[in-house]
Amino acid sequence: MNVYINKIEKFLPNDPVSNDEMEQYLGLINGKTSINRGLILRSNQIKTRYFALDKQGHPTHTNAELTAIAIKKLFDDHFSLDDIELLAAGTSSADAIQPSHALMVQGELGGSEHIEVMSAHGTCNAAMQSLKYAYMSVLTSQVANAVCAGSETLGSWMHARNFDTEIDKRKEIEENPYIAFEKDFLRWMLSDGAAAMLIQNKANTHGISLKIEWIEISSFANELETCMFAGCEKNKDGTIRGWKDMNTDERNSTSVFSLKQDARLLQNNIVERGADFLKILAEKHHLNIDDVDYFLPHLSSMFFKKKVYNALEALGMKIPYEKWFLNLPSIGNIGAASGFFMLEELFNSGKLKKNDKILMMIPESARFSYTFMLLTVV
Repeated sequence: MNVYINKIEKFLPNDPVSNDEMEQYLGLINGKTSINRGLILRSNQIKTRYFALDKQGHPTHTNAELTAIAIKKLFDDHFSLDDIELLAAGTSSADAIQPSHALMVQGELGGSEHIEVMSAHGTCNAAMQSLKYAYMSVLTSQVANAVCAGSETLGSWMHARNFDTEIDKRKEIEENPYIAFEKDFLRWMLSDGAAAMLIQNKANTHGISLKIEWIEISSFANELETCMFAGCEKNKDGTIRGWKDMNTDERNSTSVFSLKQDARLLQNNIVERGADFLKILAEKHHLNIDDVDYFLPHLSSMFFKKKVYNALEALGMKIPYEKWFLNLPSIGNIGAASGFFMLEELFNSGKLKKNDKILMMIPESARFSYTFMLLTVV
């Protein structure tokens, strides 16, 4: 049994937002421009991104709405809403803690059929985990097709209103009342959007399909402490204290539900662990890296591009830049959906030809896990 990605669609909300416009949408912390913004933007090299917000910071779409719009674009004369057998969706910015994200997406879609629904929650690997579930379900003949989606509404999460209480608290004790760099760091990188795939047990009869050769996911949480986190605070010893163990004042004064990044831990570990994992996979699957025609690495920042190149080269797995396919500068970091957005753009570009090999790399810094996927164009 083979499994194929037969269609990929996307939805990006509203108009692209330039670097100079960002704070019009995200708001000002304590009424002042971020002291970190320029430095972070020069490093990540993102030029435009998308927000499901208007300039008053009001949401224009929920995460579930974005995802449903992307999924509906998969429908045509040959595949409709009521043909879906499995819906799998991943995100790190669900609209609610409960019900799960994919259930909310199904509610937006409607339809007359009862189907299996699976949600994957995490950060950058969430959509890839939902894709692997869909892949395995088709591979084992549990279903003949699946729709898989990745999405984020991170803009509203990064809005200044989510830090107001913390800033008011800091004013009492600090001369320079800015939020910590670990929180400000992510405000200038993240973007909103949704992408969806149609997974089937037969290839397209017209046009290209992507045969999934393998998907491998592995975590290093047994070795490394938490790096990206929300709903908790990180203690000095690397452990975390969750929101359920805090009172209301503690939650507010630390803006505990904001998304935070330990930038130093990220820089010291994210590239090397992924390269080492790929070396293992190349041996396991007898992958000759020279056979790869397109390399799609999810980079949270272009700062990591040269580091990934050097790490692969050091392991004897150099991938020339002309084989890399990236869209981070034009759409921003869409978290769990970033891999889907890269693949969607390449799939619909007209560049692919039969037998091309596509290698995807999706690192997740939450507690360091990685997805690699190999595809063949058929």
